[in-house]
Amino acid sequence: MRANSVVREPQMQAFWAEQRVYEELAANNPGETFTLHDGPPYANGDLHIGHALNKILKDIINKWVAWCCMSMHHQEVGGMMMHDDTSSMYMLPFADAERRGLGPVELRKKAAAFALEAVESQKEQFRRYGIWADWMEPYITLQPSYEAAQLGVFGRMFLNGHIYRGRKPVHWSPSSQTALAEAELEYPEGHKSRSIYTAMPLESLGPNVTPEHAQHLQGAGVAIWTTTPWTIPANLAVAINDQMEYCVVEARGEAANSWVCKKLVVAKGLVEALQEKFGVTLHILSSFKGSVLDGCHYRHPLADRLSPVVVGGDYITTDAGTGLVHTAPGHGQEDYQVGQRYGLPLLSPVDDKGVFTAEAGPEFEGKAVQGEGNEAVVKALTGAGALLKEEMYSHKYPYDWRTKKPTIFRATSQWFASVNGFKEGALDAIKQVSWVPAAGQARITAMTDSRSDWCISRQRKWGVPIPVFYDLETDEAVMTEESISHVANLFSQHGSDIWWTAPLEQLLPPSLAHLAPRLKKGDDTMDVWFDSGSSWAGVLRTNPKLNFPADLYLEGSDQHRGWFQSSLLTSVAAYGSAPYKQVLTHGFVLDEKGSKMSKSLGNVVDPRMVIQGGKDERKEPPYGADVLRLWVASVDYTSDVMIGPGIIKQVSDIYRKMRGTLRFVLGNLDGFDPKVHAVPYASLPGLDRFMLRRLAALQTEVAAAYKVHAFSRIYSMLQRFVAQDCSNFYLDIAKDRLYIRGESDAARRSCQTVCYALLRGLLADLAPLTPHMAEDAWQCMGSALRDGMASVFQAGGAAAEPEWTQMPEAEFQAWAKLLAVRDGVNGALEQARGAKAIGSSLDARVLLHSTEPGLAATLQGLQQAGNSVDELKYLFIVSQAEVVGTASAAQQAPYSEVVPAATATTSQGMGGSNNGPELGGDVTVGVERARGRKCSRCWNYSETIGTHTSHPELCERCTPIVLNMNFVPKPAMETAAA
Repeated sequence: MRANSVVREPQMQAFWAEQRVYEELAANNPGETFTLHDGPPYANGDLHIGHALNKILKDIINKWVAWCCMSMHHQEVGGMMMHDDTSSMYMLPFADAERRGLGPVELRKKAAAFALEAVESQKEQFRRYGIWADWMEPYITLQPSYEAAQLGVFGRMFLNGHIYRGRKPVHWSPSSQTALAEAELEYPEGHKSRSIYTAMPLESLGPNVTPEHAQHLQGAGVAIWTTTPWTIPANLAVAINDQMEYCVVEARGEAANSWVCKKLVVAKGLVEALQEKFGVTLHILSSFKGSVLDGCHYRHPLADRLSPVVVGGDYITTDAGTGLVHTAPGHGQEDYQVGQRYGLPLLSPVDDKGVFTAEAGPEFEGKAVQGEGNEAVVKALTGAGALLKEEMYSHKYPYDWRTKKPTIFRATSQWFASVNGFKEGALDAIKQVSWVPAAGQARITAMTDSRSDWCISRQRKWGVPIPVFYDLETDEAVMTEESISHVANLFSQHGSDIWWTAPLEQLLPPSLAHLAPRLKKGDDTMDVWFDSGSSWAGVLRTNPKLNFPADLYLEGSDQHRGWFQSSLLTSVAAYGSAPYKQVLTHGFVLDEKGSKMSKSLGNVVDPRMVIQGGKDERKEPPYGADVLRLWVASVDYTSDVMIGPGIIKQVSDIYRKMRGTLRFVLGNLDGFDPKVHAVPYASLPGLDRFMLRRLAALQTEVAAAYKVHAFSRIYSMLQRFVAQDCSNFYLDIAKDRLYIRGESDAARRSCQTVCYALLRGLLADLAPLTPHMAEDAWQCMGSALRDGMASVFQAGGAAAEPEWTQMPEAEFQAWAKLLAVRDGVNGALEQARGAKAIGSSLDARVLLHSTEPGLAATLQGLQQAGNSVDELKYLFIVSQAEVVGTASAAQQAPYSEVVPAATATTSQGMGGSNNGPELGGDVTVGVERARGRKCSRCWNYSETIGTHTSHPELCERCTPIVLNMNFVPKPAMETAAA
């Protein structure tokens, strides 16, 4: 019962490895192929509880589909895969200065060594969870074959017209000096930006300004608001919403004395809020539609240039700011689009390190934009009289997910995937996929529909290079179908390091080799999401044993914008279809109070601690991997899930209950050979046939739940079945037969027949969830019970026999009603026990009366059942049970209880329902002291005890059993020790 999981589970894993259970099943499974494609975990450190949730969910499906239902499917998984790029140089265990001093090849070798070391560590941790995979040959994205397949995807997208080079604003990380995709960003809580309100003085009015409004606009300034003051030097326009109502206001108050522009143009709906914010009175002089301002020009307060007021879009609202939007085409997505529409230049006076260049002006050059550069801009605006207000603003702001430092938006030359070119195809492909939960479809649809072009190039040396060459004079890109294919072939033979080690002539195909003197190779590598998003090509399409599209992808819900989406986009762009048929998502893991886990809060649950325990085992006991796996099965993974010491303790109690039930059944099957001793179904007593029908219902519903991956439903059904149907009902009643009857008695053999069915059924149901416990139980079974199967997984599933459902419905309902009667009997027995009239239930005699004729007839028939199993006294575990003619006769007993007609059995349903059939009439239960004397062997009371001369202390049932026993005396010393 203690399981000794710390020792026993590794022994089970060693057994699987020695017997090659996984390998043999994968090679010899006769079913159809089912492919669950596993996403690449980052090879950058130890696994956390989120990894455990994800990988155990996959392994549950893996074990059930492939081995517990071998007649259905044959599963192949491409191994646990570790991603190269995410062990990037930002995760490397050496100093930044040392990293920057390394050449590309040295850096890549160090990074690869670090990643592969992490791969080995993670593989060991995955093994400890009981996860099966091809550990000898997992796919790793830095493998040459994978890199070559990735270039194949890139090449198809390029040839399909979906890859282009352009200069536009992208998320840029000054801390890692590379472009980032949206999926590489984090938005931490608590970020505050330095925000400013600024006035840009109007210098010329546009053609839409009427004389009526001109007099008020003369000398006015357009008021803008920004949370990035450092972008003001790059301002080239102010955008307005042409349908919004604007006005000219005159500022009156002390705060306005330092302003160059005392008149301001703002959204009319914001006047009151701005008046309070600025601490001045804003008097409205005139109002007009935004279209009036189109074509006006203002002078930049920090640069000697005129810039236009232009029409923006629906993004301009009165939710915050002034209603006029500062527009810097080199530093914002919407700004860029407006700039393209109006032919504005792409000014971005910031370098790779996030430092102002000379284009920003001499007073800003060399200053970091997110530090002293911000300060310098605010100071310059103040000196120019253009600063209206400065304040800190709390909002979500993007951070680099590796360095945990803020990013900027910056225009650079990058390679892009033109998502707009295949977006409709991607949206159509989404509709062909089954999403679990269903809300996943709307989530990824919205994210894909709103997606702009994908920046796939990165400015780092660790990763798969973009196979492009540039003209030394014109900087034009040289890339053809032949050149991509040639580089892909080189990668497949030598790996992508050859891009940095080989001469240019070797990297070029023969047809382009003559261009080598005038070309240079590109330095950019591909986005990590392009790496992982190409896994369907590197794993599924290159392995004929696997399905493409995959039958299932399974990851966290955050992957709708990550791996699910990058896989979808690359597959649709290259081949026109989604790479998966079904996508299942799970939520995040929270602590048991529903809070996000944090080391600072001390609420992080380490899966290794759950399995191995802590230094103080009383506070942090070692539960083993199966308890962790059972927790995974217990939660509704479709939303966020909770874990903590209390929750793990509860799951451990359920685990022990299940283990105890298996242990009890195993102990009572000693010496039982199903081929020799099993009782035919037709010869089984009614109680046993009833239990088999209950087991059949369980197996049917568990199988259905496995098919839809409803593991928490399986957990609940098994928990209820083990506790109510087995422990509290059948096995509780069965103890008398198993312990008292002769070894080969027909009643005992029939019970063992059912116990064997229970054991096989429960092990099949539990094996995917708790494989170590299932295997442990299997190894404790006698060879006859194992039927030549060395492992529980070699035995396959244990579907219900068709005959188990053949019990007539009327008979089944009668037995179901008897369970409700049994509950009433237990209630009356508890009264007698509380009054100390009895101790054990065997001290009691029960009187019963039912007002429903059918139930009364059933009770009467079982009062003296001829098979010595279905008798009422055995069902109720009492010494005597009698059906009486009236309710008053039952109530004359010292202790009585009435079971109302509407009462239903509390242990009826296998599918989550506790409701059974109504009794149809009241049942009165009376309890009195049993008659006769207590048998010293079975503890039942009988009026015949003392009448047998050979054994006067035994009852009429035990005497012949004892007389037929062949005792083997133990040596005196052993007997004394016992």
